[in-house]
Amino acid sequence: MATLNTKQKDLSVSWDEYHRSIERLALKVHESGLQFDHILCLARGGLRIGDVFSRLFKLPLSVLSVSSYRGSAGQEQGQIQIGGSVASVEKNLRGRVLLVDDLVDSGVTFKEVQPWLRLHYPEITEMKSAVIWVKSVSVVVPDFYLEYLEGAPWIHQPFEIYDTLSFDDIGVGSSDKH
Repeated sequence: MATLNTKQKDLSVSWDEYHRSIERLALKVHESGLQFDHILCLARGGLRIGDVFSRLFKLPLSVLSVSSYRGSAGQEQGQIQIGGSVASVEKNLRGRVLLVDDLVDSGVTFKEVQPWLRLHYPEITEMKSAVIWVKSVSVVVPDFYLEYLEGAPWIHQPFEIYDTLSFDDIGVGSSDKH
Protein backbone atom coordinates (compact mmCIF):
# COMPACT_ATOMS: atom_id res chain seq x y z
CA MET A 1 0.00 0.00 0.00
CA ALA A 2 1.28 3.47 -0.84
CA THR A 3 2.48 5.45 2.14
CA LEU A 4 0.79 8.77 2.87
CA ASN A 5 3.01 11.04 4.94
CA THR A 6 0.40 13.15 6.73
CA LYS A 7 3.03 15.48 8.22
CA GLN A 8 4.36 16.46 4.79
CA LYS A 9 1.17 15.61 2.90
CA ASP A 10 3.10 13.48 0.41
CA LEU A 11 2.32 10.03 -0.98
CA SER A 12 5.21 7.68 -1.79
CA VAL A 13 4.59 4.86 -4.24
CA SER A 14 6.90 1.91 -5.02
CA TRP A 15 7.20 0.25 -8.43
CA ASP A 16 5.19 -2.76 -7.20
CA GLU A 17 2.43 -0.53 -5.82
CA TYR A 18 2.40 1.51 -9.01
CA HIS A 19 2.04 -1.52 -11.30
CA ARG A 20 -0.61 -3.11 -9.10
CA SER A 21 -2.55 0.19 -9.09
CA ILE A 22 -2.56 0.21 -12.90
CA GLU A 23 -3.92 -3.35 -12.92
CA ARG A 24 -6.60 -2.50 -10.33
CA LEU A 25 -7.66 0.55 -12.36
CA ALA A 26 -7.86 -1.56 -15.53
CA LEU A 27 -10.00 -4.09 -13.69
CA LYS A 28 -12.33 -1.33 -12.51
CA VAL A 29 -12.78 -0.09 -16.10
CA HIS A 30 -13.26 -3.66 -17.36
CA GLU A 31 -15.91 -4.40 -14.72
CA SER A 32 -17.89 -1.33 -15.85
CA GLY A 33 -18.76 -3.20 -19.04
CA LEU A 34 -18.01 -0.16 -21.18
CA GLN A 35 -16.38 -0.85 -24.52
CA PHE A 36 -13.77 1.34 -26.18
CA ASP A 37 -12.17 1.60 -29.62
CA HIS A 38 -8.95 3.33 -28.52
CA ILE A 39 -6.80 3.91 -25.50
CA LEU A 40 -5.37 7.43 -25.53
CA CYS A 41 -2.73 8.22 -22.95
CA LEU A 42 -1.41 11.59 -21.94
CA ALA A 43 2.36 11.62 -22.02
CA ARG A 44 4.35 11.47 -19.95
CA GLY A 45 2.48 10.35 -16.83
CA GLY A 46 -0.03 8.20 -18.69
CA LEU A 47 2.44 6.28 -20.86
CA ARG A 48 2.85 3.25 -18.60
CA ILE A 49 -0.87 3.15 -17.88
CA GLY A 50 -1.71 3.42 -21.57
CA ASP A 51 0.71 0.62 -22.43
CA VAL A 52 -0.80 -1.76 -19.87
CA PHE A 53 -4.38 -0.83 -20.80
CA SER A 54 -3.66 -1.27 -24.51
CA ARG A 55 -2.29 -4.76 -23.87
CA LEU A 56 -5.06 -5.85 -21.47
CA PHE A 57 -7.96 -4.45 -23.50
CA LYS A 58 -6.34 -5.48 -26.82
CA LEU A 59 -6.87 -1.99 -28.21
CA PRO A 60 -4.64 0.37 -30.17
CA LEU A 61 -2.66 2.87 -28.12
CA SER A 62 -2.56 6.51 -29.08
CA VAL A 63 -0.43 9.15 -27.37
CA LEU A 64 -0.91 12.87 -26.84
CA SER A 65 2.01 14.79 -25.40
CA VAL A 66 0.94 17.24 -22.73
CA SER A 67 3.10 19.18 -20.32
CA SER A 68 2.38 21.44 -17.40
CA TYR A 69 5.08 20.53 -14.88
CA ARG A 70 8.53 22.00 -15.18
CA GLY A 71 11.53 22.81 -13.04
CA SER A 72 14.56 20.77 -12.11
CA ALA A 73 12.50 18.16 -10.25
CA GLY A 74 9.36 18.50 -12.39
CA GLN A 75 7.30 19.92 -9.50
CA GLU A 76 6.52 23.43 -10.74
CA GLN A 77 3.16 23.69 -12.47
CA GLY A 78 3.03 26.11 -15.36
CA GLN A 79 0.74 26.74 -18.29
CA ILE A 80 -0.41 23.61 -20.10
CA GLN A 81 1.16 22.79 -23.45
CA ILE A 82 -0.66 20.36 -25.76
CA GLY A 83 1.19 18.61 -28.58
CA GLY A 84 0.10 19.37 -32.12
CA SER A 85 -1.41 15.95 -32.85
CA VAL A 86 -2.07 12.48 -31.52
CA ALA A 87 0.53 9.83 -32.34
CA SER A 88 -1.12 6.56 -33.36
CA VAL A 89 -0.84 3.67 -35.76
CA GLU A 90 -4.53 4.17 -36.47
CA LYS A 91 -5.41 6.49 -39.33
CA ASN A 92 -7.99 8.44 -37.33
CA LEU A 93 -8.78 8.75 -33.67
CA ARG A 94 -12.51 8.09 -33.60
CA GLY A 95 -15.29 6.25 -31.85
CA ARG A 96 -15.18 5.52 -28.14
CA VAL A 97 -11.95 6.71 -26.53
CA LEU A 98 -10.63 5.98 -23.06
CA LEU A 99 -8.32 8.81 -22.00
CA VAL A 100 -5.79 7.67 -19.37
CA ASP A 101 -3.26 9.46 -17.21
CA ASP A 102 -1.58 8.80 -13.90
CA LEU A 103 -3.41 11.45 -11.90
CA VAL A 104 -5.63 14.48 -11.88
CA ASP A 105 -3.97 17.17 -9.84
CA SER A 106 -5.61 20.56 -10.43
CA GLY A 107 -7.71 19.11 -13.26
CA VAL A 108 -6.55 21.78 -15.71
CA THR A 109 -4.98 19.25 -18.08
CA PHE A 110 -8.18 17.20 -18.44
CA LYS A 111 -10.29 20.35 -18.58
CA GLU A 112 -8.28 21.66 -21.55
CA VAL A 113 -7.40 18.40 -23.33
CA GLN A 114 -10.91 17.01 -23.73
CA PRO A 115 -12.32 19.97 -25.72
CA TRP A 116 -9.05 20.14 -27.70
CA LEU A 117 -9.49 16.48 -28.68
CA ARG A 118 -13.12 16.98 -29.67
CA LEU A 119 -12.17 19.99 -31.81
CA HIS A 120 -9.27 18.24 -33.58
CA TYR A 121 -10.82 14.75 -33.76
CA PRO A 122 -14.55 15.27 -34.39
CA GLU A 123 -15.05 11.56 -35.10
CA ILE A 124 -14.70 10.82 -31.39
CA THR A 125 -18.21 9.79 -30.38
CA GLU A 126 -17.60 9.15 -26.69
CA MET A 127 -14.76 9.93 -24.31
CA LYS A 128 -14.28 8.56 -20.82
CA SER A 129 -11.31 9.12 -18.53
CA ALA A 130 -9.36 7.01 -16.05
CA VAL A 131 -6.56 7.83 -13.60
CA ILE A 132 -5.02 6.20 -10.58
CA TRP A 133 -5.26 9.25 -8.32
CA VAL A 134 -7.60 12.23 -8.21
CA LYS A 135 -7.01 15.06 -5.76
CA SER A 136 -9.90 16.79 -4.03
CA VAL A 137 -8.64 20.17 -5.30
CA SER A 138 -9.24 19.14 -8.91
CA VAL A 139 -11.79 21.04 -11.00
CA VAL A 140 -12.72 17.77 -12.75
CA VAL A 141 -13.30 14.22 -11.57
CA PRO A 142 -12.46 11.45 -14.06
CA ASP A 143 -15.00 8.75 -14.89
CA PHE A 144 -12.75 6.12 -13.31
CA TYR A 145 -10.19 6.53 -10.57
CA LEU A 146 -8.61 4.30 -8.00
CA GLU A 147 -7.89 6.66 -5.11
CA TYR A 148 -9.43 9.98 -4.08
CA LEU A 149 -6.92 12.04 -2.11
CA GLU A 150 -7.92 14.88 0.20
CA GLY A 151 -6.08 18.12 -0.48
CA ALA A 152 -3.15 18.20 -2.87
CA PRO A 153 -0.47 15.79 -1.65
CA TRP A 154 2.55 15.41 -3.88
CA ILE A 155 2.66 11.85 -5.20
CA HIS A 156 6.21 10.55 -5.35
CA GLN A 157 5.99 8.04 -8.18
CA PRO A 158 8.82 5.56 -8.67
CA PHE A 159 9.95 6.98 -12.00
CA GLU A 160 10.44 10.51 -10.60
CA ILE A 161 14.00 9.58 -9.72
CA TYR A 162 14.87 10.08 -13.40
CA ASP A 163 13.93 13.78 -13.17
CA THR A 164 17.08 14.49 -11.19
CA LEU A 165 19.46 11.70 -12.31
CA SER A 166 22.24 12.20 -14.79
CA PHE A 167 24.05 9.59 -16.87
CA ASP A 168 26.94 9.84 -14.42
CA ASP A 169 24.53 8.87 -11.63
CA ILE A 170 23.52 5.65 -13.37
CA GLY A 171 27.04 4.61 -14.18
CA VAL A 172 27.28 5.19 -17.93
CA GLY A 173 30.91 4.88 -18.87
CA SER A 174 31.76 2.84 -15.80
CA SER A 175 32.40 -0.89 -15.53
CA ASP A 176 29.13 -1.65 -17.34
CA LYS A 177 30.83 -1.42 -20.75
CA HIS A 178 29.96 -4.21 -23.17
